[in-house]
Amino acid sequence: MPIRAVLWDIDDTLFDYSGADRIAMARLLELEGLPARYTTPEEALDAWRVITARHWARFAAGEADFGGQRRDRVREFLARDLEDAEADAWFRRHAAHYEAAWSLFPDVIPVLDLLDGYRHGVLSNSSSGHQDRKLVALGVRHRFEALLCAVELGVSKPEPGAFHAACEALALEPHEVAYVGDEPDIDAAGAVAAGLKGIWLDRGQRGGRADLVRITGLGQLPALLSGDTRFGASDTFG
Repeated sequence: MPIRAVLWDIDDTLFDYSGADRIAMARLLELEGLPARYTTPEEALDAWRVITARHWARFAAGEADFGGQRRDRVREFLARDLEDAEADAWFRRHAAHYEAAWSLFPDVIPVLDLLDGYRHGVLSNSSSGHQDRKLVALGVRHRFEALLCAVELGVSKPEPGAFHAACEALALEPHEVAYVGDEPDIDAAGAVAAGLKGIWLDRGQRGGRADLVRITGLGQLPALLSGDTRFGASDTFG
């Protein structure tokens, strides 16, 4: 059966989340000063990235709600026992700089134009309100007929139920759908286990996963979907 639709991850796949987050933190540190526990801005930026990944994993696993994981990130980063209102205020200041830095990766619009013969949807381990607003601000929400997120689904990637819910929203069978994301296990391997065609977008060229179909830029995706597998592990698309 041919691939009829492409499901997309958002953060660090379509949207340069890591770049925007680092720009925002650098600006906030410039304005508010370096927390006492760090010796350099670079150390603080690296710590924020690690803290964010750890608490986001807790959120994806259902161990914290969306607002709670944000507050916990702030408390750990600052090493301060803040009240909820204080943590929320700090995060709002960070978020203002973060949203000012929002951008799509340069290859996103060109590839969506090239793939206009496919249907498109989004599956994210976030909340629908948050991701819908982001896609609207980036000018691409209209490109996706379905937007599903873990908070509302009650199940997150890499659980098969998350991928199956997205396929059901498109009224397609899993084998008719490709999933593109930047995480090899959560996105690509999770999609494969759920019966979809999982594609790992390895922008950083980490490599090392011969078991996965892998591309290093979205410009390689149209040829892959049309049956040319030069850019990934051997598989059948078309």
